[in-house]
Amino acid sequence: MSFTDSSDSRDERPVSILWGCELSSDRSSYTFQVPEDWHCEQQLVLRTICLGETARDEFHVVEVVTEDSDSRTPVPLATLKPSVLPTATLAGVELNPPVTFRLRAGSGPVYISGQHVSMMILSSDDDEEEEEEEEIEEAPKKPPKGSSAQKSSTAKKRKLEKEDEL
Repeated sequence: MSFTDSSDSRDERPVSILWGCELSSDRSSYTFQVPEDWHCEQQLVLRTICLGETARDEFHVVEVVTEDSDSRTPVPLATLKPSVLPTATLAGVELNPPVTFRLRAGSGPVYISGQHVSMMILSSDDDEEEEEEEEIEEAPKKPPKGSSAQKSSTAKKRKLEKEDEL
């Protein structure tokens, strides 16, 4: 999914929220989904998967199932073991919700973290508020009386007046 390519002329802004979940023997499955009333593009970008400090020295296999795939076949995401590989970096794993994570083997805890990215559509009201905020921020601040900036501007005015007279 590309957030830069947009067929609409609407103003859109990506909003990124830190996301994470825990899988263990108590909760071996977690489904990431967004409310149906959110009418904007959604994406889950995974960053890391790691074992908790109480994880037993056994293989912990985490798999992912995406709802948009035709076969809905589970795909192994990581196989972790505290003594060998306690953490894995997941570069380039971008999923469209809903997505289900399962702890296929091991007892956990296994922590999955990433970013939930949404394309928020800016309405004209939001645009006006942003413009007002920018105008307030860009308003020039007057230097205090007697400052060198004020003195130099007075000197410049005098110099320009002399040049006009010549």
